[in-house]
Amino acid sequence: MELNNLKPAAGSVKGEKRIGRGQGSGKGGTSTRGHKGAKSRSGYSAKRGFEGGQMPLQRRVPKFGFKNVNRVEYKAINLDSIQAIADKNGVSLIDVQTLVDAGLASKNMLIKVLGNGTITSKLEVVAHSFSKSAIEAIEAKEGTAKKL
Repeated sequence: MELNNLKPAAGSVKGEKRIGRGQGSGKGGTSTRGHKGAKSRSGYSAKRGFEGGQMPLQRRVPKFGFKNVNRVEYKAINLDSIQAIADKNGVSLIDVQTLVDAGLASKNMLIKVLGNGTITSKLEVVAHSFSKSAIEAIEAKEGTAKKL
């Protein structure tokens, strides 16, 4: 066997259906489109969502809910993650750039520090928002929680 004589297994590749190539092919005449009607004509294309006159799905299903355009999304980061970064890097200042460098957030995200976990050292944490429990935990170790 060589590259020049490779071919697919017998029966694994089907030939193209040659439509509209005469009556003898069995696919001539109407070319599998059936008789008359819009679908048999050239240029026919169904409108998106059209169900033949039946009430379409997007009109049958009721509307509900809304998207608040003023919503502010924060990336939540817990105290145990912040303590892990402080221990790993040996720093006492944890700011947005430190979290981005650690891979916990991207530079365009707003960051909110949540109070899950514990802090074991005095840290200065700078973020966009803090939960009450996070502020209490940071200040309990004489650290500071500073909002941007």
